[in-house]
Amino acid sequence: MLYSHFVRDGTMQTYNLDGGAFLRMLNGGVDSIKANSKKINDLNVFPVPDGDTGSNMTKTFEAGFLEAKSIPQNQRKSLADVTQKMSHGMLLGARGNSGVILSQIFKGIQLELKNYSTVNAEQLLKAYEKGVEQSYHAVVNPVEGTILTVFREATEYTKKNLKRDSTIEDFYKTHIEGAKLILPKTKEILDVLKDADVIDSGGAGYLCIAEGMYQALLDKEYSSNKTAEIDFDSISKEEENAPAQNTSIDISAFTRDSVLEFGYCTECLLRLQTSKVKDVDNFDINIILNFLNSIGGESVVAFKEDDIVKLHVHTENPGLVLTELRKYGEFLTIKVENMALQHEQKIKMDGAEQDISGAASTSAAKKARLPMAVVAVANGDGLKKAFTDFGCDYIIDGGQTGNPAASAFVEAFDAVNADNIIVLPNNSNIVLTAKQAAEMYKDSKIYVVPTKSIQQGYSALAMINPAFEDIDSMVSDVEDYIGDVISGNVALAVRDAELCGKSIKEGDYLGMFGDDIVSLSTDKIQALEAMLKSLDEKTIKDKELLTLFCGQDVSKEEAQKALEMIESHFPDLEVTNYQGNQKVYSFLVGIE
Repeated sequence: MLYSHFVRDGTMQTYNLDGGAFLRMLNGGVDSIKANSKKINDLNVFPVPDGDTGSNMTKTFEAGFLEAKSIPQNQRKSLADVTQKMSHGMLLGARGNSGVILSQIFKGIQLELKNYSTVNAEQLLKAYEKGVEQSYHAVVNPVEGTILTVFREATEYTKKNLKRDSTIEDFYKTHIEGAKLILPKTKEILDVLKDADVIDSGGAGYLCIAEGMYQALLDKEYSSNKTAEIDFDSISKEEENAPAQNTSIDISAFTRDSVLEFGYCTECLLRLQTSKVKDVDNFDINIILNFLNSIGGESVVAFKEDDIVKLHVHTENPGLVLTELRKYGEFLTIKVENMALQHEQKIKMDGAEQDISGAASTSAAKKARLPMAVVAVANGDGLKKAFTDFGCDYIIDGGQTGNPAASAFVEAFDAVNADNIIVLPNNSNIVLTAKQAAEMYKDSKIYVVPTKSIQQGYSALAMINPAFEDIDSMVSDVEDYIGDVISGNVALAVRDAELCGKSIKEGDYLGMFGDDIVSLSTDKIQALEAMLKSLDEKTIKDKELLTLFCGQDVSKEEAQKALEMIESHFPDLEVTNYQGNQKVYSFLVGIE
């Protein structure tokens, strides 16, 4: 075996870690972060429903594990091979700032281990130090008191306490001790955590992963569904039992008398084979795209990463698609679903007809190459329509509480098929993901405009001109302009909290400019009015436009009342009103 064990004091010890053992540890990390995901989400600073750190880290880490798990059994001994697949999966699956940073941590670890079949504790430490370097480098302005601090401090603590004869078990035990020492201190480092009296959720998520990996290392027979109990030093509240959702498909929705109306949602992972393709590395993905378009495929998304093709298409002939694809390789995964059943299930779950493809909501068949295209992130039918009407070519479904993965951006880039692509993330927690996807994509020049709100993104669209030849200059102007856009939000508090000097109760409506809570009311329109009244005349002196997006919880009567209130308070501003139907926020206000 490639990893050696020695019994010391009745405990199995590992001196050389190989790929098989590390894959088992990744499994443990996935189970642990999954089990504690809601608890981590609940560590959110703000009492509005935007705490999704646990969910983002779970999906990111699981994406890495699943890709590593795809390695055939006889190839799992090499640590380099396992970590390469793990890192690739995490980079594509990264969601939110915490997920991106987590993927960069393990990317650094992978870079150091790329030439190793096995490592000892000393070599593993160097890999973790590379993880610190890589993750800090990936963030433009690293903030201490976050997952970055927890991972760095834990690694430095490990270095101080590691001995020449330390085992892999010693390494992880010490690493976790270091993480537990620094985690409670994060709320002393960051004022916003101190005010909310919570520890950093990203750091807590990393501790969960490390604990799960350690438990799986100790248990050579580890199998899924074993979880590590995480206390977070008694700082976080007890995890509540969330009701399980029934996500099974009701096959009775498509009977013997039904007519195939929507076709089949067909997805697969195809590994190109040297026996079928002359040059795997330079295989032209357009061969597949042209075929799919020739048979009338819709919502076509296909991209190649190394020797794997990821494909999504809506078609009435999935067998024809699969037969064609086997000319170039063999399938790793296949999913074919009758979209009539998906359609019914979505209506039951969401109460409205939505895009059920899993791809972006405005994806369409591959079209001719464009000189420039715009990709944006948004949720809510009204918001999506507003962005599309204003010139957006492709919308990725997402936003607050629903951060898309890096792979969703890669799919979008491939779908728009443009020489230059401008990206509007429209959420501060999605900017890093968009940038990571941009670095991975090589077929177009990608410009990520760091829009941190829907309001900034909508304003940016007004300045984007597809006919403008100097795109670099245009993007620079857009970035300067969005910095002056005032973004105000009204959201419902989902729990009690003491924040920004205010005693917030569940059910209150919060009026916010960025992270500043400026108004509080039991009535959403009153919260909106007080929020707008808090703006001084100097702030809005040179402003000309005000755009109001009403959320899915706002009735037509409330929208009209809000509009009349705004027009009476700001008679000199041109006011535009949209029924955005966005989640989380009752009102989004942009002033420019």
